[in-house]
Amino acid sequence: MEISPTQLRQVVAFRTATDDELRLILDAGAIRPVEEGEYFFLQGESAEHAYVLVHGQVKLLQSNPQGQLVNLRTVYPWQLFGALGAVRPLAEYPASAQALADSTGLAIPSGFLKVMLETHPHLSMDLMQLMTSYIQEMQSRYVELATERVEQRICRAVLRLAAQSGQKGQDGIELTLSREDLAEISGTTLYTVSRTLAAWHRRGLVEAGREYVRILQPHALVRMAEGLP
Repeated sequence: MEISPTQLRQVVAFRTATDDELRLILDAGAIRPVEEGEYFFLQGESAEHAYVLVHGQVKLLQSNPQGQLVNLRTVYPWQLFGALGAVRPLAEYPASAQALADSTGLAIPSGFLKVMLETHPHLSMDLMQLMTSYIQEMQSRYVELATERVEQRICRAVLRLAAQSGQKGQDGIELTLSREDLAEISGTTLYTVSRTLAAWHRRGLVEAGREYVRILQPHALVRMAEGLP
């Protein structure tokens, strides 16, 4: 698989990079395919590479000492992930990156990316802005967990994913999403997610299968997420 500088510039952290800078990154990187269910890296491993997702979908999972998994974020094509090693020496990955479908990533050595950031300050600024957006997202999710009812959290998770990767059709907005993933994202149990989706289905708000959710009434979900009647 060949990646062009134009394609790589879709990555937020590389949006101000020149073609020459992008070619350097591409020359240093290596294409890595990962099958569905397998991992780009595991939590606790040395953060030797940063990745750009070229194709597929990846979820970042973090486990607590009790072994409970939390889905921190879902990664979509042309997003950067696992870049901690480029900004922190001897860093370990804080989460595991599991492919939700057959996926392909560009693996960029962390040491090389660190040098690029040090010698090309505009790249550092773009990466800082990206990291800031992730921090803001995590803060919002923390507030949701601390203050909102479970149904609201599930609703916000569905709407957030719909905005990121939903496919609009005649019957509504469809997401490729399992109930297990939705439970991890919203910080609740599989039983609660199944019960909530069943209730929404009876009300005509969604259709839900084993691996998908189709939003039929998005405006109703928005009102629900905001706590409106």
